[in-house]
Amino acid sequence: MLYIGIDLGTSAVKLLLMDEKGNIEKIVSREYPLMFPHPGWSEQNPEDWMDAVTDGVQELTKDCDRSLVAGIGAGGQMHGLVALDAQDHVLRPAILWNDGRTQEETDYLNEKIGREKLTEYTGNIAFAGFTAPKILWMKKHEPGLFAKIAKIMLPKDYINYMLSGVHCTDYSDASGMLLLDVKNRCWSRPMLEICGITMEQMPKLYESYETVGTLKPSMAQKLGLSEKVRIAAGAGDNAAAAIGTATVGDGACNISLGTSGTIFISSDGFRVDSGNSLHAFDHADGGYHLMGCMLSAASCNKWWMEEIIGTEDFPKEQEGITDEKLGRNHVYFLPYLMGERAPHNDPAARGCFIGLTMDSSRADMTQAVLEGVAFGIRDSLEAARKLGIDVQRSMICGGGAKSPLWKKIFADVLNMELDLPETEQGPGYGGAILAAVACGEYPTVKDAAQKLIRVTGSVKPDPEIAALYEKRYQTFRSLYPALKNLFPQMNE
Repeated sequence: MLYIGIDLGTSAVKLLLMDEKGNIEKIVSREYPLMFPHPGWSEQNPEDWMDAVTDGVQELTKDCDRSLVAGIGAGGQMHGLVALDAQDHVLRPAILWNDGRTQEETDYLNEKIGREKLTEYTGNIAFAGFTAPKILWMKKHEPGLFAKIAKIMLPKDYINYMLSGVHCTDYSDASGMLLLDVKNRCWSRPMLEICGITMEQMPKLYESYETVGTLKPSMAQKLGLSEKVRIAAGAGDNAAAAIGTATVGDGACNISLGTSGTIFISSDGFRVDSGNSLHAFDHADGGYHLMGCMLSAASCNKWWMEEIIGTEDFPKEQEGITDEKLGRNHVYFLPYLMGERAPHNDPAARGCFIGLTMDSSRADMTQAVLEGVAFGIRDSLEAARKLGIDVQRSMICGGGAKSPLWKKIFADVLNMELDLPETEQGPGYGGAILAAVACGEYPTVKDAAQKLIRVTGSVKPDPEIAALYEKRYQTFRSLYPALKNLFPQMNE
């Protein structure tokens, strides 16, 4: 049988076709526009996502026996607010995960409602990118549209609705809304009341590997697929990517270097760190996970290379950064180009180069960018370690992980062995695996992941370089506190 995996990203959707043995038959991508109507805002039209998915699926399956397609599973960008009216029409462009307009609402939730109450209700505190602050923003600034909301959904759930006709979401994606009681896997009534919404406006909750429905007839005809094709609930992009790297079960870890950067630690039990530095979310395997998310990761390197240096030849820029330079760079980079989530929760934070001298080189600054992202991920790892979680090794994936140098820097900064998955298709691959489980191809997500995911190699830390980076990290972690009070002044 064949399974379609959808990776609904920020700039494009990537679709893949996987057989029952985990082999990828074909990959198709479709881009769509990203809108910035005001500084710090980030929006997209959900209809553009669906157009891209429809066109992409048609292209993906045109050369295969479409009768063999059994299921579809999606992993998607999290936190985005998709508001539908009573006729299921989109009320306004979706407000995305990287939108920064909700600082006032975030402060209200954290300071007036209180972090302790939020943690009690949901397991998490408020972040500007989460869905609940967006709902409060819409309630205040767009009351007419807010009054028309019949359903509140997340990006990939809008796709699932269009495919199946079912208003649905999964626990992993819903965890990032600040509306879910993560520990007890149900909507939080106190949080719904705080946001002025009702249980009826929320989609039905499913485990990621459960079937929410099948292709509705009109969509089946449009795609050329059977009406019996099952639609899996799917997962948030990070949880789906974790499935695609076999990050399942207690203590497994995955680092993803995409537009944003994440460290994802799977757990059988529910845990919350005292400072709420990490997100405490439900996992797509039926368990839980802790996650630290940086808003800018590989995007920092892309910005530095393309916008500042003016080149697309990333490998050439890294050629001069040899082992002799690792751990000895005197230039630091704070990777907060769009503010920061974990562990600082500070939308006002900004990117900085620090330590520049007359002998600082272009290569030093390039190296600092790579190191700054690694240091930022380590901040989240340290928060997990304070909970007594002993992470010995991790998978690493994402576009940034294609750089041998960056992988080595990560291994040395974290002082941890990093495994390389054979297939680096992230959320799309995880979505296809979830679809296979939904169709009964495998009994559990863990069973499927362990049978399908293969490791092709690993990167081991160099003890000498790791020791040097340990000292550099201690300096790095002191920089944000020293600059924290200056950032709001810079934004005036």
